[in-house]
Amino acid sequence: MKKVVIGGGASGLMAAYSAAARGHSVLLLEKNEKLGKKIYITGKGRCNLTNDCPPAEFLENVVRGGKFLTGAAYRFSSADTMRFFEEHGLALKVERGNRVFPVSDHASDVTKTLERACREAGVDIRLGVEVKEIEAEESTVRGIICNIGRISAQNVIVATGGLSYPSTGSTGDGYKFAGDLGHTVTPCVPSLVGVEVPRVCAAQGISLKNCALTCTRGGKRVFHEQGELLFTHYGISGPLVLTLSAEINRIPMDELALALDFKPALEEGQLEARLLRDFSERANERMKSVMRGLLPLGLVGLVLAEAAISPEKQANAVTREERMRLVRALKAFPMRPQKLRGFEEAVVTSGGVSLQEVDPRTMQSKKIKGLYFCGEVLDLDAYTGGFNLQIAFSTGYLAGIGAE
Repeated sequence: MKKVVIGGGASGLMAAYSAAARGHSVLLLEKNEKLGKKIYITGKGRCNLTNDCPPAEFLENVVRGGKFLTGAAYRFSSADTMRFFEEHGLALKVERGNRVFPVSDHASDVTKTLERACREAGVDIRLGVEVKEIEAEESTVRGIICNIGRISAQNVIVATGGLSYPSTGSTGDGYKFAGDLGHTVTPCVPSLVGVEVPRVCAAQGISLKNCALTCTRGGKRVFHEQGELLFTHYGISGPLVLTLSAEINRIPMDELALALDFKPALEEGQLEARLLRDFSERANERMKSVMRGLLPLGLVGLVLAEAAISPEKQANAVTREERMRLVRALKAFPMRPQKLRGFEEAVVTSGGVSLQEVDPRTMQSKKIKGLYFCGEVLDLDAYTGGFNLQIAFSTGYLAGIGAE
């Protein structure tokens, strides 16, 4: 076989298709019993397959590797991804935030469309085949060794994914292949994942639709954004926190401090005025009751404790100093992140094969001729919203057409 693609996920399927569509003989090897196992669980089973935005906006949502991806973003854009699926029979729809989903709301239809396109292009797909080693001589690919023997190949495309959701088969095989062949692999960490904050576990199940989260390191702001947040049994999650995790996953957690603004629409003076009004109207009520007008019940105790105010204290007995502490607690509730949740829950992996050792025009290794990388195995990651799958499709497409 002239070309071998290792991995039958999003990037591997796109790479196999784009190579076969150019008339090449392509063998795709997938160690799982079916293709696209990770695709099946993306977008809560609906598969947010890309984001309907121009390349420049797509690149703004890439956390690491934006410069490297510039060419790929324009050569195979979100519009090209949508056109590919529609031309191969999958109807699409665009939802809030320009997120693109199949009309059927079934992630399985995305995998089926990719598989059908590959088979129609002549790709030889073999399941249950686990690659053990990539062979290279004189800095040139010669073939692969797998559980069914040795297979000669002039080009090998590594599309093995990262470490996130290991139950789908993402167990870091590609990093070993790359390392064995002399590539630098940036240490991998979870991204787009919840953050463990023991202090707020008591608020489990409460969600905030509009709050602001700030993260500082040594007093310097490293993150500030407004959005939705969910309190969990381990700490915090939700869209706002997933974005935060992408920004801080390579920083030691003990160097970071978080501050949560429960009322970002109100300045401190406005919030104090609101408290004064509530205290006046409910002067004889206890603070744990009065605060229900501002916060869900499960957060009242946490905020009052931070302000050092007894929940049993009557509103008309709250001093000005206590009131100002309460304002600060509502506008900058302090939290210490303990650690990120693990790869089992992470949407993507941050880290991977060093971009300095890969040609961004073709995804070919600069060290080994005929060796290509695409998708999550590379040190590339982005925010939620379909951007990470678009990285997979763009880099997969270039790896496929680059493997001449």
